[in-house]
Amino acid sequence: MSEELKHVGELFKKKRKELNLSLKEVENSTSIRSSYLEAIEEGQIHEYISGVYALGFIKQYAQFLGMDIEGMIRDNPAAFRMPAEKHEFSYGIGTLEVRGSMGGGVKWLPNVIWAGAVALVLVAAWFFAKFLGIL
Repeated sequence: MSEELKHVGELFKKKRKELNLSLKEVENSTSIRSSYLEAIEEGQIHEYISGVYALGFIKQYAQFLGMDIEGMIRDNPAAFRMPAEKHEFSYGIGTLEVRGSMGGGVKWLPNVIWAGAVALVLVAAWFFAKFLGIL
């Protein structure tokens, strides 16, 4: 797989140089970090990021350079096969606990303040109406 990926990377590098673009110019246009662009061109992108992101970056880079990504995938299927990723999940005590948020214990305080302010306004309005003789 790495040989095909290196071959694809060389195609990217050749096309970028044909267009007279630096990695920094491509980074500014695509918002893909130049280190990832360089890893694509070296055929080592899967060593730095997960397969899904790598494939997305490769497709975006190819589109930017005006390359036929579908043809590249057909011609080099092993280069675009995502490697199996190992996910570690640890189950046990504490894994299902909800983490506390900052200020989690005082979520009711703003509501109490608003309720108090509304009650104060209503009481003041009642006294004002009583004073004017409306009630």
